[in-house]
Amino acid sequence: MIITDTHTHLYSEAFEEDRAEMMQRAFDQGVKRFFVPAIDSTYIKSMLDLEAGYPENVFLMMGLHPTHVKENYKAELAIVEEWLAKRKFYAVGEIGVDLYWDKTFLKEQQEAFAHQIRLAKKYQLPIVIHCRDAFDEVFEVLEQEKGEGLFGIFHCFTGTMEQAQKAISYNMKLGIGGVVTFKNGKIDQFLHNVGLKHIVLETDAPYLAPTPYRGKRNESSYIVNILQKLSSIYGMPEEEIAEITTKNSKDIFGI
Repeated sequence: MIITDTHTHLYSEAFEEDRAEMMQRAFDQGVKRFFVPAIDSTYIKSMLDLEAGYPENVFLMMGLHPTHVKENYKAELAIVEEWLAKRKFYAVGEIGVDLYWDKTFLKEQQEAFAHQIRLAKKYQLPIVIHCRDAFDEVFEVLEQEKGEGLFGIFHCFTGTMEQAQKAISYNMKLGIGGVVTFKNGKIDQFLHNVGLKHIVLETDAPYLAPTPYRGKRNESSYIVNILQKLSSIYGMPEEEIAEITTKNSKDIFGI
C-alpha cells in the first residue's frame, strides 16, 4: 500500500531534532510520497536540503503563502518567478487568502494569489490553495482566473458541501486532513456525498494533527488515522482509498 501525503511541511523547525526518525515512521506506515509546500524565500534552502536527502520521495512546490504577503510581497513574488524559471517544481503553492490572523493585506493577498495562478498556468502546474476564513475571497479570484489551465488542490478543505462542489467546479481536488477526524470538524457529515475521485490525503504536518493526537505536533505517519476515518466514511478498505487517492495525486502533480 502506497500512501501519498499531498501537503506536509517536512522542513519545519518542529522536526529539527528527529527528522530522520519521523520520516522513517512515515515510511514504515506506507507513506512513500510527500508533496512539500513553500512558505516564503527564507525556507527555500531548507526545502532543497530536504529534497536532496530524500530525492525519491520528496516533491517540492514553489509559492508565497498568504500569511507571508506583507509590504515586500512583490520582491517575494519575483523570487518565486525566478525559481520557477530555474528548475522543476510540482505545483505553485501554497497560495491563497488567509483572513484568520490579519486582514490588513487582503488586497495584496488576492493580487499575489491571482499572480501566482497565472504563473502556474504559464508552467502548466497545479496550484495548492490555502484558505482560512476566506472562502468568498478565494472564490472571487478563482472565478476571475477560471478556465483552461486552472487545476489543483484545495488544501485543508473545511467548508460546506456547497463550498466543496464549488471548489470542485474550479477543477480542484479536496485536500482532506486531520480536521475530518475532529468531533466538531463537520466535513465528516457530508464527505460521503463527494466522490473519492475528488479527494487527496494530506497531513499539513506539523499542524492540525488528527485525533487522537490533536493539539500535539503532527507528522506524516499520522495520515493513517485520516485514512482510517475515510475508510469508515466511505465504507471501503483503507488499501483501496490509499490507491485511489494516490492515483488522484498523480493526476494532479504528474508524478
